[in-house]
Amino acid sequence: MPYVDGFVIAVPTANKQKFIDHANSFDQMFLEFGATRILECWGDDVPDGTVTDFRKAVQAKDDETVVFSWVEWPDKATRDAGVKSMMEDPRMKMENNPMPFDGKRMIYGGFASVVEVRVKT
Repeated sequence: MPYVDGFVIAVPTANKQKFIDHANSFDQMFLEFGATRILECWGDDVPDGTVTDFRKAVQAKDDETVVFSWVEWPDKATRDAGVKSMMEDPRMKMENNPMPFDGKRMIYGGFASVVEVRVKT
């Protein structure tokens, strides 16, 4: 089963197109280094929770939208090698590819798949 990197970030709503442009260029590197699929999802129905929620997790402000993204890799070894290569790539330097959001409030992590359910074809 695939290995997944998950990300939640707060993006200034006014920067939606900047975020999409950034993702379109940045995500190509994930594919280049072995990822098989990337989804970037713009918050559309992200309710406030009683104790915690996506907005609180990334300290989203009123003028920000929560983005939920994930990168699928064939396995953890491919992911580890791919991330290492990406971190060494000059295209990752912030001056070459500035993020249109506050990266300090991004939450992320790597996840081993334990259940996968698909539509039978």
